[in-house]
This record gives sequence, C-alpha cells and structure tokens, in this order.
Amino acid sequence: MSTVTLKGNPINTIGELPSVGSKGPDFLLVGSNLADVKNADFAGKRIVLNIFPSLDTATCAASVRRFNVEASKLENAAVVCVSKDLPFAHGRFCTTEGIANVVSASEFRSNNFGKTYGVMITDGPLQGLMARAVVVLDQDGTVLHSQLVPESPKNLIINLL
Repeated sequence: MSTVTLKGNPINTIGELPSVGSKGPDFLLVGSNLADVKNADFAGKRIVLNIFPSLDTATCAASVRRFNVEASKLENAAVVCVSKDLPFAHGRFCTTEGIANVVSASEFRSNNFGKTYGVMITDGPLQGLMARAVVVLDQDGTVLHSQLVPESPKNLIINLL
C-alpha cells in the first residue's frame, strides 16, 4: 500500500507501483474508439503511462494537455493517458482540447489496471479511482521510471526520454 494526499488528507492505494528494473505488467484498456489498448500494441516503443483519477479535475486535465505537447517531441514512444473515465469522455475531452499526440485509455471495462499497477485508491472520496502516477516502460517493457505524482506537482513532466 502507498499513501498519497487529496486536499492534504492521506488516502491509500491498493499496492505499490511496479519497481524500476521490473517487467511492467501487461494491461488491457479501452480507447476512445472502444478498441482494446494493450502494451503489445506499442511493441518496440517506450510507453509513458500518465495515470490519473479523472479528466474532470483541473490538475488531471492539465497533465493530459501537457503530456500531449511533450508527446509531440518524442520519437519511438507512445504516451498513454489512463483513467476510469468512460471512453466517450476521453474522446470528448481530446476533441474539445485538440489532443492528438497521446492515446487516451479507459479502465472501465476490465477494472484491473489500477490493481495491477498498484494505483487504485482504496479509501476517501475518490475510492475506486486511480491515483496520479507516471510509469515509463522501455522498448522491452522494463520499468524505467515509476512515480506517484504529488497532489500539487510543480512540474508535471520530468525529462525521461
């Protein structure tokens, strides 16, 4: 279990993020077009997982906008923005905001990603959603970086690639 804060109050997650050097767990998510999104889709590329509770929060929306800008600068990498928001909400947000450089993905169908990656919130008002986190996998699926993101991050993107 890990602890993060929400409005200064501690909340817990179901487990721990995958550790650096370990193999990143397989995932199966749903894209805004309702098609499956899985790590195998990005074979041979680095995968940056931007994990967050909901597009309907200012901080999470800002992170997706920022990752979209940064993703346009990356070569041989895919940025996957993951939340429990419905694929329709992801699609609407991306269309409204002009987001075109990231892959939006929802956990709504499998409800397993948050548990597998250790980010599902287990208590507090956001129980069942996912804590903000960034996980970077190399071309072979090995974890290069994993971080629970602080409640009020001063820098939403770190130079990983």
